[in-house]
Amino acid sequence: MSFALVDYIKKQFPDANYVEASDLVDKIKVIKSDEELDLIRGTARQQVATMEAVIKEIKPGMKDSDVAAIALHMGNNLGSEQGVYLCQSWQIGSPAAIGPRHNQDRIIQEGDSFNMLVENNGAGGYFTEIGRTIVLGEATQEQHDELLFTLEAQRFTLNLIRPGTSCSEIWDKYNSFMVENGRDAETRLYCHGQGYDMVERPLIRKDETMTIAKNMNIVCHPGYMRGNVYSWICDNYIIGTDGPGDSIHVMPQKIFEVG
Repeated sequence: MSFALVDYIKKQFPDANYVEASDLVDKIKVIKSDEELDLIRGTARQQVATMEAVIKEIKPGMKDSDVAAIALHMGNNLGSEQGVYLCQSWQIGSPAAIGPRHNQDRIIQEGDSFNMLVENNGAGGYFTEIGRTIVLGEATQEQHDELLFTLEAQRFTLNLIRPGTSCSEIWDKYNSFMVENGRDAETRLYCHGQGYDMVERPLIRKDETMTIAKNMNIVCHPGYMRGNVYSWICDNYIIGTDGPGDSIHVMPQKIFEVG
């Protein structure tokens, strides 16, 4: 809700009492119905198709923005109306994460690595997000090794995301895990809910008061720079009675080598 809308309403009804009801509304919206879960899974399928199109069409000589345009076009064709397509190409030794449109002017070269995040909504309006690394050539052993740890970090988080668990507890345990394994502690919002909002509660961080519950749509995207590379992964999960099952993004969790 925009400030302009709230300001207008307050001016129109100056004598009304206004109550902060975010917690009340959030506790309702974060639990998804069966119909909503079907739409969310549909968004995930659309994003897998979009990522597959990117992997098929990316080539040296394109700008990063050209590849983002492939994702945007494919997403729109499959019913998406909103979203972000963050990406960045980089060379071993000069790693980069993902960037918005104004950072997508670099020309992709043979041997580059390319990080692609598709974070759009589906035909039903619900958001999920998927992220993968593409290498225009062969990935290094360092990249493969770091991806294995990144997947371990994601699985560590997923094993904690069970109904009734405190988000701040997950945050603390995850950062302890990262530091104990020689990686930097996380400072980003690396795991959170999604729905009609791109970023929705619960937020896996220190100040979140909400606990995990069944039928939440949660994305988990650990990522970090180490040595010569940036390593990451991004997938969505639906929380069941005993925690998340398999990712609703049915796509291999690997580095895609093309060319």
